[in-house]
Amino acid sequence: MEAKTDTGNRKLTAKKITPFLWFNDNAEEAIQFYTSLFKHSSIGTVTRYSDAGPGPKGSVMTAAFELEGQQFVALNGGPHFKFTEAISFVVSCEDQDEIDWFWQKLTEGGGIPGQCGWLKDKFGLSWQIVPANIAELLQHNDPEKTKRAVSALMKMKKLDIAGLRDA
Repeated sequence: MEAKTDTGNRKLTAKKITPFLWFNDNAEEAIQFYTSLFKHSSIGTVTRYSDAGPGPKGSVMTAAFELEGQQFVALNGGPHFKFTEAISFVVSCEDQDEIDWFWQKLTEGGGIPGQCGWLKDKFGLSWQIVPANIAELLQHNDPEKTKRAVSALMKMKKLDIAGLRDA
């Protein structure tokens, strides 16, 4: 799977609600990484620190970017705050190949696999890599089948569609 990125410094139209991500000093690296993964992505307006600081002159202060139609803003705000699993981004995948691809890309370089399709990428941001039909795979008219599917999910790190279907 190859991602296409528009890295032109274009202005993105603001949405009503936009996730704002606080990075220590690697926001530019992070948004370049994220926009390389998603087919429909772009980097918008980038503001840089001046002589006034508090970051090094010329380094990214904020950067707007878009992944699959969802807008984000990244900030190099220093080491004061860290990401936690309390906030995660769900990637709905069409098939096992797409799950495998995102899982591999988001865990490489220091990412940490978690349980039930969750992972932390190398920047500490949490993601859920799930099949688009996850609800269908986990909810059945037969309560025993639902129980088996949920039990199978709880034992998985990267989700296995066939394993959930067969449970």
